[in-house]
This record gives sequence, C-alpha cells and structure tokens, in this order.
Amino acid sequence: MLKNILNIGAWTILSRITGFARDAMTAALLGSGPAAEAFFVASRLPNSFRAIFGEGAFNTAFVPAYVRVHQQEGDEAARIFQGRIVSLLLISQVILLGLVLLFTPQFIGLTAPGFEGERYDLAVVFTRITFPYLLLITLAALYSGVLNSIGRFTAAAAAPILLNIPMILALACYRLFPTPAYAATWGFVISGVLQLGFILWAAWRAHVLATPQAISFDKPVRAFFRALGPATIGSMGTQIAVFADTIIASQLLAGAVAALYYADRINQLPLGIIGIAAGTVLLPEMSRLLAAGKPEAAHAAQRRAIFLTWLMAAPFLAGFAAVPDLIMRALFMRGAFTSEAASAAATALLAYGVGLPAVVLIRSATASFYSRGNTATPLWASLTALTINVLLKIALTGSMQQAGLALATSVGAWINLILLIVLASRRGYMALDGRLWRMLACIAAATIVMAEAMYIVSEELEPYTALLPRFQEIARLAVTGAVGALAYGVVVLLAFRFAGINFKSALRR
Repeated sequence: MLKNILNIGAWTILSRITGFARDAMTAALLGSGPAAEAFFVASRLPNSFRAIFGEGAFNTAFVPAYVRVHQQEGDEAARIFQGRIVSLLLISQVILLGLVLLFTPQFIGLTAPGFEGERYDLAVVFTRITFPYLLLITLAALYSGVLNSIGRFTAAAAAPILLNIPMILALACYRLFPTPAYAATWGFVISGVLQLGFILWAAWRAHVLATPQAISFDKPVRAFFRALGPATIGSMGTQIAVFADTIIASQLLAGAVAALYYADRINQLPLGIIGIAAGTVLLPEMSRLLAAGKPEAAHAAQRRAIFLTWLMAAPFLAGFAAVPDLIMRALFMRGAFTSEAASAAATALLAYGVGLPAVVLIRSATASFYSRGNTATPLWASLTALTINVLLKIALTGSMQQAGLALATSVGAWINLILLIVLASRRGYMALDGRLWRMLACIAAATIVMAEAMYIVSEELEPYTALLPRFQEIARLAVTGAVGALAYGVVVLLAFRFAGINFKSALRR
C-alpha cells in the first residue's frame, strides 16, 4: 500500500509542480481582474460536474462493481459490463453538454449571479469553450477507474500533468490569442483531449479498453445504478458547496473569486498528493479483501492508510496555519498579482487549513462504505455536512468575506468526517484501535511544534531576506519550510519512541 500511495503521490507531486507553474503564469498574466475571475468560473463549472459524474460518483460506484464482476465472472463479463457503462456515460454527457451550450447565459446567471458587464460576457464565452472538457475528462475518469481496479495506478496519477502542460504552452504563447484569458481557456480544452488520449492508450496497453456496448440493464448494471444514485447525490454535496462559493463570492468585493481560487489551488496540494492517493489505493484494496472474506485485513489496510495520510499531510497544516501570507506572496506575487491579492488569498488559505485534516481523511473513511457497495450512508453524512456548510457560508461571509466561505467549507469537512467515523464504527465497518490513536496524537504534537518553529523562523528571517535584491519571499519560505520540516521529523521520531511505538514498523505494516 505504501508503495502505491507513494507512486501516486510522486506523480501527483510532478503534476502539482507543473500545476504551480501554470497557476504562477495565470496569476502573473491575469491577476485577479474580471478576465481572471471569468476564466476561473468557466473552468470550475466543468471541473465540478466532472467531480460529480466522473471521478466522484462513477468511480465510487463503478470500481467496487467492476472488481466484483471481474473476480466472480471473469475478464469477458467485466469487459461487457465496462462497455455498457461507457455507452450510458456517453449518452448522459452529450445531453448535459448540449443543454449547457444551449443555455449558457442562464447557466452563468445561476452560478455567478454577481457577475455583470465584462465579467458576465467573458464568463459566457469562456464557458462555451471549456464545457466540452467535461465529456473528455469524464471518460478519462472512468477508464482511470478500470486501471486503478486492476492495480495500475500510474497512468491515472500522471494524466493531470497533461492538464498543466497545454495551459502553460498556451499562456506562453498568449500573444497569439485575443487575450491571455483566451489562451488559458483554449489550453484548458486541449488538455482534456490529451488526458483522454493518454488514458485510452494506457487502458489499451493493459488490455482493459472496452468499446461501447449495447445497453442492457442486466444484474451488474442494475447493481451499479443502485449504488450510483446515492453516490451521485453524495458527490454533489461537495460540489454544491463549491457552487455556493462561486455564487456568493461573485457578489463580494472584486477579487474574492480569484482569492478563493488561488487559496484552493494550494489547499488542493495535500489533498491531491496524499488524500486522494490514499483513497484511490484503499478502495480497490478493501473491495478485494472484503470480496475474499477478509474483513480484518481490510480494516488493517484502512488503519494504515489513515496513519500514512495524516503523517504526510500534517506538515501542510503547519504551514497553512503558521505562514499563509508568506506562502501566497512567495508563490504568486509577481506581475498582475499584487500584495493585496496575496493577502486576500492568505486569509482564505488559513481558513481552509482548519479543515485540512478532515479533507484528506474523508476518502479513507468513505472507503468503509463504498467497498461494501453502501453508497447511501456517505450520502446522508455528506448532505448533513453540506447543510451546515451552506448555512455557515451565509452567516460568515458578511464579516469575513472569502475567508468565511473557506472556513464554512472546513467546518463542513469535519462534520462529514466525524459522521462517517461514528457510523462506520457502529456498523463494524471500521476498527480504529488504540495504537492508531496514539500514532495520530504523536503526529499532532509534531505538527504543533512545526507550526511554532515556522512562525518564529519566518519572523526572524524577514529583516535579513529583505536585504536580498530578488526572490526575498521565496528564500524566506524555503528556509522556513526546511527548518519546520526538520523540527517535524525530529519530534515525530521522539514522540513515537515516548509512546512505545516503533516508527519503522508502523511504516512497514
């Protein structure tokens, strides 16, 4: 499991590095003006639908179903099942695409009601360009699920790199387009073509590329749809919160949409590298073990995934809590991205950090249910958290602006995680033992020490790095991060020894 998580994490790190280059170019060329905010809304909409219908609902319902068909009925039955799902997916996505392209002005009016004039006009144009990306990336997500279910994780983890490279090249050639925002928009769509092509090639090489089949609602397809309905609604919970962010932020002070976007890009770093990687590995692993009648082994795999996730994600929490302003300044403050924009994004990043532990662990928690074909319970947990999340967004936005939106998201994530753990534990779907709680406590202690060390070092370094002719903030962040990482590693080892737990053994088992 550790090898697979690190494999996915390594590719995701490369993806995030290229993603940072993309975001840095976007910030420098677009800043946080009207064109930037129009592009962020236009690209967020297909990404949100992708998370609902592609990577979210389809994968959580499809992967366990595909594993069961493959193990119980063999390769040919799994290929036919996959082909029928591909046909259904194509039909649904073409219908959705047609509706959005036909009613784009009304769609923008609903999702970004605060947009007027230039922002509104550009959002309509950009959405019509970007929305076909949804069809491409949803198909890529389905075939990625097939690859993950047979233990081929590399292609799906590497594919997002192909989102960033076309956008980087398009932004580098922005003079060939009417504006840099148009360059980013077209680069976004081209990336969908490349990602789908890469995943199809990987599926073909692995001999799991099924072509569309005649639709037949046989037993496996009916079982898939019984799981898909609740999974779709459950996946919508998070994305409804994203839509709520867009709707409310579009009515705040200018730059709020951009501040949320840049803060969320940094917040997504540990989620993509660690949280999603662990969940991607854990779901097929638990599904296989449960199908083989080994529930205790499945619980052990889940405990290990939770430990590894928290161990690797905690340093990000320390950084978000201690030096959010420094992070945003060092990474983005150049060109059209001003110090005011960096400060606005920093407040949102700090608020997102409050929910980071919950956000990265939710995927591991939902595996308790999805691996058993139970998609209804995560649905109710998600909807409960969503209700509180949206109410808090409305309550906090007036005084906290975009930070209130981010804080509400964090609170909602904690409620979701707590409900999942309580419900799974009561049903015997999860077994969190005392050893795991001691390990998590050791990591929490090291996180507090790391945050304090980073804050002190950052403050002490400021007068010295100010003397540098260039890259003052980058140098300050690099030294601060290195000292914090050293403090974290030392305290983790000492805390594990004090708790009587062999750290190397914990990593291996």
